Amino acid sequence: MVFEELGFTYLGPVDGHSIPELTAVLRQAKQLAEPVLIHCLTEKGRGYLPALRQPDQYHSASPFMVETGERIEGDVCRRTFTQVFGESLVSLAEQDDKLVAITAAMLDATGLKDFARCFPKRIYDVGIAEAHMMTFAAGLAAGGLKPVVAGCGGT
Repeated sequence: MVFEELGFTYLGPVDGHSIPELTAVLRQAKQLAEPVLIHCLTEKGRGYLPALRQPDQYHSASPFMVETGERIEGDVCRRTFTQVFGESLVSLAEQDDKLVAITAAMLDATGLKDFARCFPKRIYDVGIAEAHMMTFAAGLAAGGLKPVVAGCGGT
């Protein structure tokens, strides 16, 4: 109820590992004309034994053999998730001037470097303040913007 009291529509919790559930909740959120908080439950390394045994090695994993978890050396990865995320966000921002991005001192690591270059007035770096980042995003959303929070670790 706390999110509703703050003017948010709360959707969740949702299984963050279920593509059908995530797709359904994102479609539902897209239809709403007010701030939405989607609560996803995920488990790091869920079901993948190498990641469960060594979670620190899979936080931001380089290419590896899925069957064994063994790292692949060399330049075999065409594009990283971070690169795709950053490119996609720039593309979306070109279509929607209400889209803004927020990071907590992780501009490069979250893929927002190009976004910052393309939209310097629509990027916010709150420093090492993840809790503030979330409340700041809530305020921006309440003001009619569409914040995308890009954080690492628990954010």
